[in-house]
Amino acid sequence: MRPEIRELQASMREQGYIAERSIVTAVHLARAMEKPLLIEGDAGVGKTEVAKVMAGILGAELIRLQCYEGLDVNTALYEWNYQKQLLRLRIAADERTAADERPDGQAEDNLEDIIFGRRYLLERPLLRAITRPDAPPVLLIDEIDRADEGFEAFLLEVLSDFQVTIPELGTIRAEHRPVVILTSNRTREIGDALRRRCLYLYIEHPPFDKEVEIVRTKVPGIADRLAAEITRFVQALRRRALMKPPGVAETLDWARALVTLHRDALDAETVAETLGCLVKDRHDMREVEGDDLRALTGEARAEAAGEPGDGPTLGGARGLVQRMGDDFDDPLPEFAPYEPLGERE
Repeated sequence: MRPEIRELQASMREQGYIAERSIVTAVHLARAMEKPLLIEGDAGVGKTEVAKVMAGILGAELIRLQCYEGLDVNTALYEWNYQKQLLRLRIAADERTAADERPDGQAEDNLEDIIFGRRYLLERPLLRAITRPDAPPVLLIDEIDRADEGFEAFLLEVLSDFQVTIPELGTIRAEHRPVVILTSNRTREIGDALRRRCLYLYIEHPPFDKEVEIVRTKVPGIADRLAAEITRFVQALRRRALMKPPGVAETLDWARALVTLHRDALDAETVAETLGCLVKDRHDMREVEGDDLRALTGEARAEAAGEPGDGPTLGGARGLVQRMGDDFDDPLPEFAPYEPLGERE
């Protein structure tokens, strides 16, 4: 690993973000190449957090554009302050009435230049990101997949040349290119033109060891065994066919809830009472309630303690082999150790 990437990884860890090498490399390249970074993945895996961490590392302003269906250019780029413009027009009318010293045409021309100047312009996130005079900010375009395709096409000008065109003012170019991070939950496919202008990163749900480390880092005071049991339980839920599988954000919410309740281990009753921290869909609730919930809890506790579980939920290949052996009267056969061909008689 190159020193600058190792240093960035350490800086992200100091900000509370546990990132593997692929994430750190993608963020480093996006900064070095001054290209936007498109991050995709399931909800709650830490996509938005990357932008927040980068703003903390750089000491930069975080400018966030939350996308939604129907988002238009005026909301994302700029609007004129109509109330302030109208007030200025009334003041100008009163001034002309009191002292009509200038020709009307000249007064109107000057007034038009005034009310369509920068002081009457309301900067929205995109324009604000490219007009910072002192240092480049971090621009987070969150959940771009929720915006319409028309707005996605509008972004092409901003992300390709980092400039915008306002009819009354002309073209405004960025003094400092912002660090741009786009996130997507893949509710729809992002267009190829926008993808080509970005570097790409896909964030998976973390493996067991990494998620345990995240829980311990983000939830101070949590017992090591409880962190392991929580992670085992959550990862078992993700293997189910749930409509909304829990992400790392839900894992942390649940961990904080259990610490608040002064729990140091999982039990079926507490899991049932706090399941709303993890499962956010009524059909998913029904999928894991009752005896199934108790089995999941028992398996999570056993796995966290390093013991083989009793049920099929978390047992993996070891549990499958054991259950296959239970279906027969004879025990599973013992296999002879491997011997190289040259050593056999």
